[in-house]
Amino acid sequence: MTTFDADGITLERVREYVWEIPQDGDMRVPARVLASEELLEEIKEDKTLEQITNTTHLPGITNHAICMPDGHQGYGFPVGGVGALDAENGCISPGAVGYDINCGVRMMRTNLTYDDVRGHEEELVESLFANVPSGLGGGGIVEAGVDTVDEILARGVDWALENGYAVADDLRHCEDEGMREGAAPDKVSQKAKDRGKNQIGSLGSGNHFLEVQRVTDVFDADVGEAFGLEEDQIVVLIHCGSRGLGHQTCNDYLRKIEQQHQGLLDQLPDKELAAAPAGSQLAADYYGAMNAAINFAWVNRQLIMHRTRQVFERVFDRSWEEMEMDLLYDVAHNIAKKETHTVGADGEERELYVHRKGATRAFPAGHPEVPSAYREVGQPVIIPGSMGAGSYVLRGGENSMDLTFGSTAHGAGRLMSRTQAKDEFWGGDVKQDLADQQEIHVKAQSGATIAEEAPGVYKDVDEVVRVSDELGIGDKVARTFPVCNIKG
Repeated sequence: MTTFDADGITLERVREYVWEIPQDGDMRVPARVLASEELLEEIKEDKTLEQITNTTHLPGITNHAICMPDGHQGYGFPVGGVGALDAENGCISPGAVGYDINCGVRMMRTNLTYDDVRGHEEELVESLFANVPSGLGGGGIVEAGVDTVDEILARGVDWALENGYAVADDLRHCEDEGMREGAAPDKVSQKAKDRGKNQIGSLGSGNHFLEVQRVTDVFDADVGEAFGLEEDQIVVLIHCGSRGLGHQTCNDYLRKIEQQHQGLLDQLPDKELAAAPAGSQLAADYYGAMNAAINFAWVNRQLIMHRTRQVFERVFDRSWEEMEMDLLYDVAHNIAKKETHTVGADGEERELYVHRKGATRAFPAGHPEVPSAYREVGQPVIIPGSMGAGSYVLRGGENSMDLTFGSTAHGAGRLMSRTQAKDEFWGGDVKQDLADQQEIHVKAQSGATIAEEAPGVYKDVDEVVRVSDELGIGDKVARTFPVCNIKG
């Protein structure tokens, strides 16, 4: 048997790109890492393997705790982690969802080509930066009162449709049609709502961005056609989440769990895995609040897309409808959802809280939850790379349900912390190098933000996607490359 030693943690090779940390001691199930040896060498450098092992101690965890190829250390639960916990006898963990509830990505197609955009890059990046709020703190496209925030939390993108910020086709091309059932605005604290009310339609900071890209490669012509993608086409990628509202909601429920479920907390090797038992009032309250924050994030990305359409109209002097600026898909990658999966040797159907933290749902062709426009080919999966690397569009692979509860990676995955990045890189140099060497135009609130997100900070997105494709959990459809990028 082939093994891989990572500073005291031994992984056994189950098959190519599948490594297992065997069940031992109080582990309820084994842990699995989906990676090449090249990626494993990087993953072992932080606490990712320790964290995915700790995750196996959560009550009700089913089959395996899983780490995706882009895995890296997170809060308790690793980024790139997937954990399916029994919805009747298990638990739900805010730390396994993440602070930025429904951090996710959406891609908008256009009928513009790279030649149409060349010569407009500076105007485009300046106009996008001026018109799409970004950075820490307040400022959004819409500033709302409490009643409006409650409507957004309850209705998601349906609110945006009613108020002129969306068209019906946008909803049809969004995960869950842009609205989570079971959202409970009354379970979101007033403090969270106050933090969110002036941030509706804003990127925020950190690794969030808006990027104009060109399609450089289409690997699967038939699926590419179904997704409306072709080489040299211009697309827009938007990456952000639920801003201060989601962060506060996560924090609120972590504190409540500490107060109300200390007994469960004492059973776990890491307090950051704090969880509420399935069936408890607190589990129901968190699930309702999380679903509401998910809706908030979808509206946030929808408003940014609406504003982007307006910017393109001004820069290119034609309507967004003429430019066919249509939503390809919007998918969450910090989320927990009640889903029914086939588990165990006897093929039992069970309802599970599937936690995806820095992992993307990747349902295959034919799955009833894939939007009808894509059901014959599989769900679109969007994998952003760094500013200097390509991003990818995949489709849910036929092995995803068996291997990963219908999940794949969410990005390139960090190699170094933000502090390390600022020590290693100078923002002005990174910006200049991107412009001079790759013709990528970048604008951010500060040089520090650019340094934190420098291309050298991330794993090789090509290798992450290769592993996903080889495993059949997310199949390559197209690759894109940055033209211009704005960030907080």
